[in-house]
Amino acid sequence: MQLTETQRHYWQRNLRITAILLAIWFVVTFVATFFARELSFTFFGWPFSFWVAAQGALVVYVLIIWFYARYMNRLDQEHGVAEDE
Repeated sequence: MQLTETQRHYWQRNLRITAILLAIWFVVTFVATFFARELSFTFFGWPFSFWVAAQGALVVYVLIIWFYARYMNRLDQEHGVAEDE
């Protein structure tokens, strides 16, 4: 199956944004929580490391999902493959 230039461009942009968002996910999930132990100060009555692991990561995950959905909707419209409402 041969892909057109438009399809190839669409797929490259999709892979690029996916890789960037996965890198952000990795940093938040593993790097930030690994180094959170060294952040030993109180934040709203809780240790900051607990807040990062329990609350901050969830906020970032929701933002990643929101951004990806918004970006892909725009990309779909740009390439003429958007779903009609």
